[in-house]
Amino acid sequence: MTIQFPNGEELPMVDGLDGVGVNTDTPGGTGRTQDHHLEKPMNHLTLGERDGAVATENGRDTPEDGTDVGVLLAGGHLTLDVFKGGAAALPSLWDTQREQLREVQYLRLGSEDQGALESAVVVLPNLTGLRSLAIRGHRFHDAQGAPIPGLLSTLPSPVSSLSLLVHLDLSFNQLPSLPLCVLSLPVLAELVLSYNRISSLPGELVALASLRRLLLLGNRLRALPPTLGRLQGLRTLDVSANQLQALPDELGQMSGLTTLELSQNHLKELPTTLGSLSSLRELVLHSNDLRSIPECVHALPHLSPTMNNPTQPTSPPTLQEDTAIPELHLGINQHRFTVTTDGCHVFIPGGAELLFPRQCVASVTRLKWVEHKLDRKWVWLEEHDFLMSRPLELLPHGVSFEKPVEVCVPYRRVRRREVVVRRFDGQQWSTLPTLTRRGSQRHSSQPRGRPARLACCNVREFSWFVAVARLVSDSCSVSPEGALLVSRVDPGIKLRFPPEATTQTRTVTLQVLQVVLSEVRELSGDPDARASPLLRLSQTPSMPFLQPIRVQIPLPPGLTGHMVDMSKLHLLHRDSASHSWSDITTQVSLQITHLYAIFTITHFSWYWLWYSTQKCISGVVRKVYHRLKQFRVQFLAQQKKSDPLQVLLQCLPACKVESRLQSLCEVYDGPQPSDVCDLLEGEQFFAGFERGIDVNADRPDCVEGRLAFVFYSHLKNLKEVFICPSTGLEGPIRGQVSFYRGEVPSDLPVEVLKKRKGHDSQWMATLPIRLPAPGFEGGSSSVFAEREYPPLNLGDPESGYLTETNLLGISLRIGQDWRNIGMNLGISYHELDRMQYKHRLDLGSLVLEMLFHWARAQQGEGAVPRLIDAMLDSGRRDLAEEVEEIVSVGKRKYQASLKRVGLQEEVPSTGETQPST
Repeated sequence: MTIQFPNGEELPMVDGLDGVGVNTDTPGGTGRTQDHHLEKPMNHLTLGERDGAVATENGRDTPEDGTDVGVLLAGGHLTLDVFKGGAAALPSLWDTQREQLREVQYLRLGSEDQGALESAVVVLPNLTGLRSLAIRGHRFHDAQGAPIPGLLSTLPSPVSSLSLLVHLDLSFNQLPSLPLCVLSLPVLAELVLSYNRISSLPGELVALASLRRLLLLGNRLRALPPTLGRLQGLRTLDVSANQLQALPDELGQMSGLTTLELSQNHLKELPTTLGSLSSLRELVLHSNDLRSIPECVHALPHLSPTMNNPTQPTSPPTLQEDTAIPELHLGINQHRFTVTTDGCHVFIPGGAELLFPRQCVASVTRLKWVEHKLDRKWVWLEEHDFLMSRPLELLPHGVSFEKPVEVCVPYRRVRRREVVVRRFDGQQWSTLPTLTRRGSQRHSSQPRGRPARLACCNVREFSWFVAVARLVSDSCSVSPEGALLVSRVDPGIKLRFPPEATTQTRTVTLQVLQVVLSEVRELSGDPDARASPLLRLSQTPSMPFLQPIRVQIPLPPGLTGHMVDMSKLHLLHRDSASHSWSDITTQVSLQITHLYAIFTITHFSWYWLWYSTQKCISGVVRKVYHRLKQFRVQFLAQQKKSDPLQVLLQCLPACKVESRLQSLCEVYDGPQPSDVCDLLEGEQFFAGFERGIDVNADRPDCVEGRLAFVFYSHLKNLKEVFICPSTGLEGPIRGQVSFYRGEVPSDLPVEVLKKRKGHDSQWMATLPIRLPAPGFEGGSSSVFAEREYPPLNLGDPESGYLTETNLLGISLRIGQDWRNIGMNLGISYHELDRMQYKHRLDLGSLVLEMLFHWARAQQGEGAVPRLIDAMLDSGRRDLAEEVEEIVSVGKRKYQASLKRVGLQEEVPSTGETQPST
């Protein structure tokens, strides 16, 4: 469509260029963004916040950066709605650049500031060259994410002097009626009054003979004036999302009408005169009370049937059910969306989905989604729970829906667990009834195009949501008549509640943790130990039962009733207050059948059946239970091949490290993964760069110079940072990144919490990091040339092998690399510190003790006397070669770790380097 000016110039009407922004989920949406804009090649002016402040407060004609505002105004396009209160700059510009301002043809103002709006409206009648004027609200959002409404309620009469005005946009304001001054604009072709408070239209609207598009969606219209039919030039009429109950017959006189939007009203029938709209191409009727559609409407020659356009007479229920809910696919940076009474199926990047049923909102509602970074304050986990998704926040929190809205959170596959959605309302967490399903085929976020797994729940209010994997829960209501509860994990686990065990109905929950036999034996150190599944029993309300509850549990694997030695069978009970395990075998009546053990209890907690040869088993069970909650993890420090200053840090369960390294090998390189450590779900740890390396970023997760992580076993615990040399250091730097323990979840036993005495005392692993010299370009072979090591000088038969003098030569030859060699020989960080402190003035003795320590670890205590004998016997060349091999092993491992990050040692200028103390 084009708009013709009085001088014969035509401008195209284009969509998608910073207009009203009516999305597909707004009333009257037709599957595309309807933005109303006039496009004309010319320079644009966009004032920033500083420029606006200067123009408003000081009235100066040049902003602080020296840009001449007068020159910028020569373009003819002035945009003052890019910052709050920007309209206040218009009076100052009028006072200082009056002649240039008269040339402005396109003006955009925000209407969220009352004072700025009033001062700007006074200037408008003077801008007689205007062709397009937009005064809109909803340009900004408050702290809660809600859009700020416009405050425009009227226009002054002198605005009628804008005789060249072709486009007028007053949407998202508070206009109670159409301003009368608008009726005096002779060439007005497009009038946008969407989302105001207009309840009626004046009959004098026919005076706008040049009007081509009239948009009134989202108002309070109850009827349309009959004179509207006399607008023969009107091409688009949008009156959706109003309160229309009937249409005037005169509407059929608009022979040039091509688009008619009537959705979301209260229409019960259509006038037969609509059959005269021979040019009509699009008719939107959904969300009305229509029982039939005139046959003459179906017979219109250019009307194409759509899903919003039923082609056969249909009753209202069928019309509503057969109409598909509109879909809205959001982009990665598109966090706001709009839902109408027609409902909407929203697809969020990453796999999450929101399903809004029809009539779940009473009017057009603006909503927002945010995916938060991992932080312990956003997550609440019970014992043996796994976090499966990042926290998803839906805003605003206070909005209430007429019908339940389905919230679906994506998660990855997990075994022997059930996935539930937990909700945080700002004060406490709650677990919601959850169903799992696959996502839509049209919104795949998984490899090879597979739909995501979704955990879905129904809510009536928005809040924070996370997906959590927990032990499979089986619940039942226990009444005074009794009940039977059977586990879905193992049908052999049963709870039988006799009659009169309770006087009021209560809810009982059974959870089962299956334990692998090999894990029990490895963690306990007992090759004959066996354990049954671990039971967790809970109830609401919590109070003792009046009758004993009969519990049936399978015997530990490999045992049957006729071979059980009762002296080795132990029933363990965990106190929920002190988190300690106690042997209650002698306190209960324990019966053994061929496959099951049966006992009775009166209150609920944790129960575990063990079979062990050890007499005192409580301490072993406590140790095993604590280890079951831990994960064996390894740390990665990978440097980007194209830029070694970019480092990726990650912590993964040990079973996932190999596959992760394979996926990173094309882009990243680095040392071997760290040694295996133990971490708890939700435990905090820190990564600190040391020995001349700093983090080159100002990050909120950097605590005391260290990056803070929170470990979640089923999520990617990774961060990418840029590093740099410490101040004053030049040339290649051999540094390291060390990982330290931090805070732990608050529900751990006291004996575990006592072990956390500070970051430095909780060192876990260290990996080498090397920075190239300044000016390094990726791929330079000269910087990373491989160092050639000459053979160690061990002496000869005349002077003797491995004498004290030769050993000192070896020590000087090793130089600063003694610590790295020791770490790659498997010597702990704390042991190397002890050696350095003990022999801080004697490098030869330090290296000798390091070799003794390695020999003792590899070959037992007998290897140390052999090395001492070699020191005293100058003819023992075989052991001298063994010492050389020891040093070579450490060197090779150290060089291999450097090669993984694409770094090699530099060739020193002299053979003697001093040790690092």
